[in-house]
Amino acid sequence: MTARLLEGKIILIVGASTGIGADAARVFARDGASLVLAARSEAGLRTVADELTAAGTPVAWVTGDVSVGADVRRFVDTALERFGRLDGAFNNAGLTGAGMLHDVSEEDFDRIMAVNVKGVWLCIREEVRAMSGGGGGSIVNVSSIGGTRGSSGMGAYQATKHAVIGLTRTAAHDNGPAGIRVNAIAPGPIETPMLQKTREAIPGGVEARIAATPLRKAGTTTEVGDAAGWLLSDRASHISGVVLPVDGGFSS
Repeated sequence: MTARLLEGKIILIVGASTGIGADAARVFARDGASLVLAARSEAGLRTVADELTAAGTPVAWVTGDVSVGADVRRFVDTALERFGRLDGAFNNAGLTGAGMLHDVSEEDFDRIMAVNVKGVWLCIREEVRAMSGGGGGSIVNVSSIGGTRGSSGMGAYQATKHAVIGLTRTAAHDNGPAGIRVNAIAPGPIETPMLQKTREAIPGGVEARIAATPLRKAGTTTEVGDAAGWLLSDRASHISGVVLPVDGGFSS
């Protein structure tokens, strides 16, 4: 019998209480990982953790704000205290936001940058700290197809997702000698509560993008989790610094 893709791995998921993060947790559990779940919402985390624990997956969970360094350190320390090491991390926490760049408030700009950019940097920093002493590991950051191109109406969000790609590629260079792989996934439209907010903010925008997608559909959170799980696994052992589109062919 072939071993499951993440058998024996200790994986941290940041932004695990809903949407892509929650379903990635289900995918990683299916594939044999033990999990540390982190997010701001205690209620959401409890729901996911209780479900997976009942199904036999070893799970720890911790609440906190990804833009606060002490909180992110607790995320990683929870993995080390509960499981003794950290093999992989899926940095998924993020905010969306719509509006022309010249209409975005300074407060909104600062908040989306704090979560989507500073938060990813803090996660990488703490995860590298844990992995460097344990023989390496794999980090997957969530960017977006919006981080690979320009379009009107979501400029601040797109700027953060461009930044995530820059952080990913730099971290791959910085940490490759320690055996740490760093990659990103770039989802197109994925059916989540966040996508519904975009539909409401930009009427017709999501449907136009789906219509321009070769597969003619939005993706699912499970499909994103499958892609991330493969990058976290040993089957992607010589892949680092890559931005993998999960977009139904939209970027092709």
